[in-house]
Amino acid sequence: MLGTNPLAFGWPRPGKSPYVFDFATSVAARGEIELHRRAGKTLPEGWAIDADGQPTTDPEAALAGAMLPFGEHKGSAISTMIELLAGIMIGDLTSPEVLDALGSTALAPAHGELIIAFSPEGFGGDRPGNPFARAEVLFEAMVGQGARLPSQRRYAARAKSQTGGIILTASEMEQLDRLHALGLDAV
Repeated sequence: MLGTNPLAFGWPRPGKSPYVFDFATSVAARGEIELHRRAGKTLPEGWAIDADGQPTTDPEAALAGAMLPFGEHKGSAISTMIELLAGIMIGDLTSPEVLDALGSTALAPAHGELIIAFSPEGFGGDRPGNPFARAEVLFEAMVGQGARLPSQRRYAARAKSQTGGIILTASEMEQLDRLHALGLDAV
């Protein structure tokens, strides 16, 4: 009924990479299910249901069925909010409408996006304290407790690939060659 439509957030950090996250509103993103399928691995319990609504750890059955929302009822409420904002509110299709239009969940649908932007400086107005400095205190406290900030691993991987290049496996190269040769027919 509800897609795995992502929720994303970004906070600028002067002189540093921004604090950024995006996550599917399901327990795991569709891409994670696909990676498990390609690797021949079963899914953890609680990630998905099959087409009959029964719990499954089979990636194929999950892709034919549905991914479960993260956070149970709270996650489904957030999924509904995303459907309303990035579908109905902007005049785009909801997940059930996309399924009806395409007849499959295997295709990448046209999708709506709603972007809401606030300036931390402008929004803070004449409130005390620099919002960027206050945010850095929060980030440092989180990291100081042993947490990793979202995107921290991605930024490290990006820096590594910028200096050392992008290393692909033979199967990844085969897939890229296939995509190059067949275009959208490869999907």
